[in-house]
Amino acid sequence: MAQRKFTRKEIAERNNKNDAVFIIDNNVFDVTKFLDEHPGGHEVLLGVAGKDATEDFNDVGHSLDAKELMVKYKIGTLVDEDRVEVKKQSVTWTVKDEGEKESSFVSSWKFPVLLGILVTVLYTYLFS
Repeated sequence: MAQRKFTRKEIAERNNKNDAVFIIDNNVFDVTKFLDEHPGGHEVLLGVAGKDATEDFNDVGHSLDAKELMVKYKIGTLVDEDRVEVKKQSVTWTVKDEGEKESSFVSSWKFPVLLGILVTVLYTYLFS
């Protein structure tokens, strides 16, 4: 079954509590029935209704469960001429080599702690 295609103009008109629709990654979602169930409150969804909510959705860092739940609210996609390139987020991890030097004592969290203890002891000794 082919999915319905929407224009950004059509989506822009669907921006209220009786018809809350938005775009995420060129996909169109109707969350009207989900407004009262959204853990962040209905205001969050109404704030992006009628708009492209991709950046807002990604910034929040939704769980895998939330992303799976979205599937049942998808009602279509954008028409080809209104689509934008979907930027995949990349996560990079750096692993230190065995021989790589740890951060210096002065730049680590240990230095301020030791300095605080030293100042406290010196203050107590001098002013008690």
